[in-house]
Amino acid sequence: MENFKPTKYKMMCVATGREFDDTGWILDDPELKTPSLVRANYASQQLEVKPESYGFYKFCDWLPIKRTLQGSSAPVTYKSEGLAKHLGLENLWITLSGYAPKRGVRMSTCSFKETEAYSVCARIDENEERVLVVASAGNTARAFAKVCSENNIKLLLAVPHDNLDALWFAEPLNDCVKLIACEKGGDYFDAINLSLYALKSQKFYAEGGAKNIARRDGMGTTVLSAATTIGRIPDYYFQAVGSGTGAIAAWEANLRLIEDGRYGNNLMKLIVSQNAPFVPMYDAWRHESREMLPYDVKKARRDAELIDAKVLSNRKPPYAIAGGLYDALTATNGNIMVATNAQSKRACKLFKELEGVDIYPAPGVAVASLIKMVEAGEIEKDACIMLNITGAGEQDAKRGREMWYLKPSKVFPLTATIDEVVEYVESLF
Repeated sequence: MENFKPTKYKMMCVATGREFDDTGWILDDPELKTPSLVRANYASQQLEVKPESYGFYKFCDWLPIKRTLQGSSAPVTYKSEGLAKHLGLENLWITLSGYAPKRGVRMSTCSFKETEAYSVCARIDENEERVLVVASAGNTARAFAKVCSENNIKLLLAVPHDNLDALWFAEPLNDCVKLIACEKGGDYFDAINLSLYALKSQKFYAEGGAKNIARRDGMGTTVLSAATTIGRIPDYYFQAVGSGTGAIAAWEANLRLIEDGRYGNNLMKLIVSQNAPFVPMYDAWRHESREMLPYDVKKARRDAELIDAKVLSNRKPPYAIAGGLYDALTATNGNIMVATNAQSKRACKLFKELEGVDIYPAPGVAVASLIKMVEAGEIEKDACIMLNITGAGEQDAKRGREMWYLKPSKVFPLTATIDEVVEYVESLF
């Protein structure tokens, strides 16, 4: 990869179709007053998949990156036998992100959030002096911490105190990675608020979440893995969602594959799932509402505490924004499902028995939704189904190893002021 050249692309505003150059760390169309996602339109209309030695960057034709980084692994897609037979499905394909060497995937953080981190961090200019800020419910923080630590990129993480046990690593991190947390009882939205306070300082810049084309196109590599392995665009796409960014990314990758011309022209039906009782997007979708419905703050925090899949607890997802999840579901005739903790647990157990890999509660929610739809007779037995398993293999990754945990430099109360946060985080770097 020594001869790697930055990917060529233009940015496009979803709401207006206006194309413009990416002149730096652009997250929005500067000429648009209303909220809209922007997309990357790549110079390479057809995807040329690179050799396995490229790792995640085998899909670099459709990643908005300036360089490649060390240590990456791409998602792997394989045809299910065990789960497919159990459900009576003829064409079930599993796209696996996590640590499962027998399946050829070696994401040491065990989460598909590595696809985001390796893409976003490769979009950063090597001469960037400011500090990247990422808010996370857990897995995203672990992925960004790993990638930034191994590639010496300055990073400030903001994570809820109740989710700190997600920040485990095989070895201590580089000092360029720092962590702050919001107090016990705070949720992902409170961590986002903390990160926004830090961003009032000129020393820091926002990763951008769903607005960052590199994050979405990184996640979209799951669909690129599926289509290039199967040889066609799937009919159905199953994934559990917190923000819905992965499903938006899947839709966008689908549109690019149609333009490629070699994988068919169908739109995958997006079936996304939330973990009850934290189901704000499900509630809005059920009411046919583009806008999110009111969600009492205390109830939202309590509901977030109750779910096993903590990573699915985003109170302010990119649902209503132009190009967001509402548009993705509408365009693909998709749907939002719900699974309880008990249903997710049963699905995780079944997946381990039938596919041989332990999975997280979040993908367990997706598996539970697939089971529900099959049992209800809502899926054709011969349909081409992509099941996006977004995190797996933690038991194998940790076996026989003593883990190192990233501890917060400071835990802030929910009443912390902007000045208090800025003064502290500036002193960290």
